[in-house]
Amino acid sequence: MEEYLGLRNSLDVEIQAYITSLVSALGGRGADEDGRYVLGDDAIACLKDIRRWLRLYDEKTNRLDVARCLAEANVVKGDLLEILSLWREDTQNDRYLAKLALACLELLVPLTWPLDKSDDQMTVNHHRHMPYLQDAQIWYKQEILQHEQAKILRTVIRIGLPSMAVPLSERSNRDHGIIKLILYFIRNLAIISLPPNLQGTEDESQVSRAATIEAFHYQDIFHLLLTIGSGIKEDFDQEDMVVLEILYHILKGVDPDRLFQSDHQKEHRKADELEALLKKEAAMVRSYTKNRPTRHSRFGTMIWIKRGNDRVSTVCGQDVLRDDYRGLAKMDESKKWKKPKSGRKKAEDRKNDADVNVTLTRSAEKHLRLFVAEFLDSAFNPLFFHAHRAIEREEDRVLRGHSRQFFYLVSWFLKADRARRKAARESRRPSNDADADADSSPFALIASVLTQEVFITLNRFMQTSYDEHEWQDLKSGMRCFTQILLTVQEMSESALEDDQSIAENILSRLFYEETTHERIVGIVRYYNNQDFGYLDACTELAHVHLRVLEAYSKQNVEMQVRARRSIRKRKKKAVETTTTNNETEKDVHQAADVEGVERDDDDTARAEQTSVERRFDFTRFATKFMKQGCIDTFVAFTRYYQELNPEQLKRTHRFFYRVAFKSELSVMLYRVDIIQLLNKMIKGPESLDMHSHEGKQWEELVRQLFKKMIRIIEKRPQMIVELLFSKIPGTVHFLEHGFVKQTTTSRKPRVPAELEIKPGVEEDRHIGIVVVVLQQQNQHDALQWVKKVLMDAFNERYQLEAEHAVRLAEGGDESASVFECPPIDVKPDNQARREAMFKNNKLRLLMTLVGFERIGTNEDTEAKWIIPSSISTEDLQKAHKAIEVAETTPPIFEEGQKAEDFIRRKPTPRVLRRGQFDDESEGDDDFIVIGGRDGDGNGDDGDGLEAEEEGGLFPPDAPSRKRKSDALEEIKRKRRSRQQKEADGGGEVLTETELDEKRKARLEANRKKLLKIKSDLFVHESDDEENEQRDQDFFAKEEERRRKQGFKVLEALEKGVIVLGDNDDEGEEDDGEDGENGRQRGATGSKKRKSKSTKGTTTSKIASRKRRKGSSSSSQMLLDEDEDDDGMAVNLDGSNASSPAAVPQQKQLSEMFDTPQEQSKPGSSSSEQMARKKSGESASVPVNLVGDEDEDEEEEDVIPVRRRRLIGPFVEDDDDSDE
Repeated sequence: MEEYLGLRNSLDVEIQAYITSLVSALGGRGADEDGRYVLGDDAIACLKDIRRWLRLYDEKTNRLDVARCLAEANVVKGDLLEILSLWREDTQNDRYLAKLALACLELLVPLTWPLDKSDDQMTVNHHRHMPYLQDAQIWYKQEILQHEQAKILRTVIRIGLPSMAVPLSERSNRDHGIIKLILYFIRNLAIISLPPNLQGTEDESQVSRAATIEAFHYQDIFHLLLTIGSGIKEDFDQEDMVVLEILYHILKGVDPDRLFQSDHQKEHRKADELEALLKKEAAMVRSYTKNRPTRHSRFGTMIWIKRGNDRVSTVCGQDVLRDDYRGLAKMDESKKWKKPKSGRKKAEDRKNDADVNVTLTRSAEKHLRLFVAEFLDSAFNPLFFHAHRAIEREEDRVLRGHSRQFFYLVSWFLKADRARRKAARESRRPSNDADADADSSPFALIASVLTQEVFITLNRFMQTSYDEHEWQDLKSGMRCFTQILLTVQEMSESALEDDQSIAENILSRLFYEETTHERIVGIVRYYNNQDFGYLDACTELAHVHLRVLEAYSKQNVEMQVRARRSIRKRKKKAVETTTTNNETEKDVHQAADVEGVERDDDDTARAEQTSVERRFDFTRFATKFMKQGCIDTFVAFTRYYQELNPEQLKRTHRFFYRVAFKSELSVMLYRVDIIQLLNKMIKGPESLDMHSHEGKQWEELVRQLFKKMIRIIEKRPQMIVELLFSKIPGTVHFLEHGFVKQTTTSRKPRVPAELEIKPGVEEDRHIGIVVVVLQQQNQHDALQWVKKVLMDAFNERYQLEAEHAVRLAEGGDESASVFECPPIDVKPDNQARREAMFKNNKLRLLMTLVGFERIGTNEDTEAKWIIPSSISTEDLQKAHKAIEVAETTPPIFEEGQKAEDFIRRKPTPRVLRRGQFDDESEGDDDFIVIGGRDGDGNGDDGDGLEAEEEGGLFPPDAPSRKRKSDALEEIKRKRRSRQQKEADGGGEVLTETELDEKRKARLEANRKKLLKIKSDLFVHESDDEENEQRDQDFFAKEEERRRKQGFKVLEALEKGVIVLGDNDDEGEEDDGEDGENGRQRGATGSKKRKSKSTKGTTTSKIASRKRRKGSSSSSQMLLDEDEDDDGMAVNLDGSNASSPAAVPQQKQLSEMFDTPQEQSKPGSSSSEQMARKKSGESASVPVNLVGDEDEDEEEEDVIPVRRRRLIGPFVEDDDDSDE
């Protein structure tokens, strides 16, 4: 035991010796120095050694031994503060003392650092030393705030003045570190407070919140905070979070309303509090006088309390002798199970618990009020704007609890700003000069926290805290949201139109998201025994939110909210079809598969839009608070009625009034425990003051509730049983009004799938198959009804035909020879039959097979069925007989087959939607029908894709636009290929299992194929990326294509014939000509010309073809041989080859044909050029399109040739395009 109880034995002796020697070497007081503190020879080195011990031993080993040794050595009061006091203001330029002061500050910060350790982080060393160190920190704070010789805090500020004077862009890391050390030291002093077990001691007044505020005021800490807060963007950048922590620990628990009250209001409030205390004391005296102790009161007491049925209960204690109420109350308390209290409250929760009210002295309130007013005027907007941006960006300096502190401070300052404006209005003068200057915009001082960005951050913070059960964080978020609503409501009541418009805009943004409303309802509804502060915050939020939302919805009748809608998932089941038609299991799977195909596009559209705007109905929203969970939350809050202030009592009173009378759901409050609580509030010994305004309101409310309850019990005595239980939504309306609420559904019935008999089944067996299916589903009444309708129609039609035959026999009117029976309406015999005629697809198939026709659209539930005039009496009799035969002798099927195997869903065309973001899609190109499906999901869609394929997120690439003839040929080719494979396989027939496996494999392959399809159908940034290999391949293909085209042109020029419209060329057709594809356009009558040049070059003449006007049969045109008078060479377009204008045209043409423009080599003939072309030497083949002889020599006339145009792979004449 000595090892654990002896504190001195728990420390390492060697470590204690080292620390003690270092502390002794720092300095001390000497008798020869008149009691003044004298520094040691190497005080700076000693301070650095102590700092190394703290860092390398305590921090590295997670122990507190060095801090404990320093506390026992009294290093803070005896040395550090004395060294700081030596650096007086008149010695500001003493560099040695400045270094000593900075070294002392580096030790004070870790020694005053908060000791926050969770239970899982605590070790035996921590349990030994933390209580002692917590008391030591209180001593440190007391000595720092109340030092006799110097203002320590002011001295600490002087340490950082040189660093603060340096511009932000020129500060070094050391300057930033010094500023942070000062702020952390101030933060530590603000956090240090007396533990709960030491509250009320004599040391409390010296380290209380009031003492801290007064010290901060007199030692210019408030001025430092105002300076940093107002210049947080220009002069300071990393200090926002530390300043927020200091403000939080100074302001938490302080009532802003009381802070800004005038002296007269404070005196009046104190008088009211004194009066309430005197009344409470008088009640206690009366109770004591009535039940004063006697000489027998010291004895124990046990009594019996008689109950119904001659039963008794035993109660102990003399207090039950006073009256029956106390005896029954004690008996009730003995029945209640008291949940054992959990362990001690977490240290972090105690430190951040802002619900504990703090009482300040008058001077402290005055100083704090001045600081808050100046902070609102100059530093609030810059600091909170910068802090919110840091929280939003998740900067490294933002810690876990900073968001909670941020939103708590926002709520506190918003409430303080409203209290300040209220005080200014009551005094009829501006609260300060800044308010007078900002009179035109009184809400401009808090504009930084009324932005959409802050609202988004707040909603996300509240949702995250609610999901992670961080109740303290959620409580701060709720208080912030409440104060924002109250501030915006006050802004809407402003006399300035700008403030009203801004408030309207803010409220529309706050109330636009339906998730915000649902979150508030969930917080109130699912309250689960959190602390009183959380209960107060959530009830206040619900009260304010309902009140502000109700006023806003009345002003904006067409209010819209964005409701979140979950993405619809494709479900492969047919529940409705199964329940109405009693389909077999196989039918269900088939229906689900085809249904999934039909809804592919709809599901994609729903995936792209998950929210929708709708009109807001406040009455409907208010009913969500009328659930039993929300009522229980307010009942739990009302149980604290003796501790609630008038505003809180009013809050619960308004909620119960809304439930009972506005929503007419008073039955929700008729429960035994709620009735007992309400009766206790107005009639019990601990009731409210019935002379106060709140007491009178509660008394009237309870009286009306009980009066209404008695009337309901008299009408419906079963309500007495319901008093024992909570109410469920299904019975609330009946209990309240005495009848079941009538509800109507406006949902349209689902259109059933159309069925048909599979191809290949004999026609005379169609009706029998459907009859067997209906018999298996126990729908005999439907068969009898169909037979009855057929027989009635037969009799009616037979009578009409007989009458017609009589008229013909009598030789009446000639028009009687032309007779057509009118259609007969098919009328259902009851309402169930009417619904079955729309929903039962098997019955509809039978009606269709016997000749009935449906008039109307598929979605029309009231569409009529008729028997058309084309159905004769023989057809009706035949159909009636077929049904009777099928009932008596059902058709026989092959082994393993059933009647439902021959029924399938009618094939529907599959529609592919092109890319929704393709701007080039117009008209009917947006939808392309590419195939159909039968009931089994089989069929060919032209691309081999199954309709029930569930592909990737994006649709496959749009199919190429093929001509109908080409698509038909492709389908026929695939069909012939399959037939050939079946013929080669010897006619082997696959089993059902093999076909199913093959189908599944095909579906899986297509699914993997579609999953590879990315978003290349849409425009994205990667389209602009460069790909050298892709570019090289593209240009190589273009080069090869141009080279081949050049060869074709050369060959055509040699032969004198140009072939246009080849069958192999991608389906291009010759415009303006009829006849078969691949028609040749030739030129005849080309004339060879000898050259008189000495070079002997032979060139081929260019033949041009003219389309003769009026020629109807010939496809070849003869070219006239016109002579050129000038004897000059002419290009293809008729221009002079030697003219400057002809050179670019000739160059362009040669480039288009991929041929060089150089002249033919001497002695090379056209036959040699063709030989080179065939041998692959296309790059070196000189092409001379126009003969280039010497101008001085005599030449034969050159035929002017029209320039050809290159359209795709063809060469077309200019004249051809004009026709």
